[in-house]
Amino acid sequence: MLLLDTHAWIWIVDGDARRVGRRARALVAKAAARDALRISAVSLFEIVALHVAGRLRFDRPVERWMDEALALAAVRIAGVAREVAVDAGFIPFDALADPVDRIVAATARHLGATLITADEAVLAYAERTGNVRAHDLRR
Repeated sequence: MLLLDTHAWIWIVDGDARRVGRRARALVAKAAARDALRISAVSLFEIVALHVAGRLRFDRPVERWMDEALALAAVRIAGVAREVAVDAGFIPFDALADPVDRIVAATARHLGATLITADEAVLAYAERTGNVRAHDLRR
């Protein structure tokens, strides 16, 4: 199973070949074919929050973009269960300062999924601790 970080989902849906590596594209295609591609529910929150803040723009209403992106990429939403929220809270702030990153990492861990991300802090956390499997989106 693969869990896409928020930016990974956006870049994959947008077909941004400059940012998405060949191996990552192959992993995503294989997971999608097996119905094993997920995003965290918190990614939906993050996309809307970035859109409202003007840091992320779409050529259509954000809700429509999300609906189309879910269908296009054959992605299912992984909820934020109690266990995920608690686990995310235990990830030290100095390891991952962004609360969304902590929830996404905890979600991947609870799903037994590999997290696809280009976030250097998340990749470093995964390598340093072994608490979550991660693959660099750019590779």
